[in-house]
Amino acid sequence: MNESIITDIQSIINSAKNNAIRAVDHERVLMYWQIGKRILEEEQGGKDRAVYGDRLISYLSEQLLPKFGSAYSARNLSHFRQFYRTFPIVYALRTQLTWTHYRSLLSIDVQEKRDFYIAETVKNNWAARQMDRQISSQLYERLLLSADKESVLSVARNEKQPENAKEIIKDPMVLEFLGLKPEAAYYEKDLENALITHLQDFMLELGNGFSFVAIFPTQR
Repeated sequence: MNESIITDIQSIINSAKNNAIRAVDHERVLMYWQIGKRILEEEQGGKDRAVYGDRLISYLSEQLLPKFGSAYSARNLSHFRQFYRTFPIVYALRTQLTWTHYRSLLSIDVQEKRDFYIAETVKNNWAARQMDRQISSQLYERLLLSADKESVLSVARNEKQPENAKEIIKDPMVLEFLGLKPEAAYYEKDLENALITHLQDFMLELGNGFSFVAIFPTQR
């Protein structure tokens, strides 16, 4: 028996699982963008936008926190509003970036700098933690000052730490998005079942030809 078939099938299964987790997280990104858009639209209808905006965020948080959990704190709702302001074109959102990536990018005011980190993150498959490290090390600024830009980029790219999609699941906001309560530990099957349930609800709305066909193997 050719043992490589086991390795190949395991790779197919793991790849499908990772793709499913990423799809769920991107749906979460789109949801936060839509919430931010709606908040900003409501704010623009107020006379004193700054004061009304603060009151609106507080009111929304009071209403949403008991029903949907800590993801809808006043601080996070402010992030959603800023997210829409920073990325007003929904089709420009990259499926390769998680909400954690985008939340970090919100701290960058200069669009060219932000675009640079987005491009490098996508190109090098940087996890959010790795992208944060490059931002903290001022990679963009160092490149502007360096004559040998390729050498600086090469060092950064060789430090690549591929995103482990299962790390996304550890985010409490993801658990709430999937309808799971925080627990000390979750078995893989629990997360898979939650993913399957959630994917069935929105997969047809992704509009990219992705179909839900038994992404995970049936476990008895």
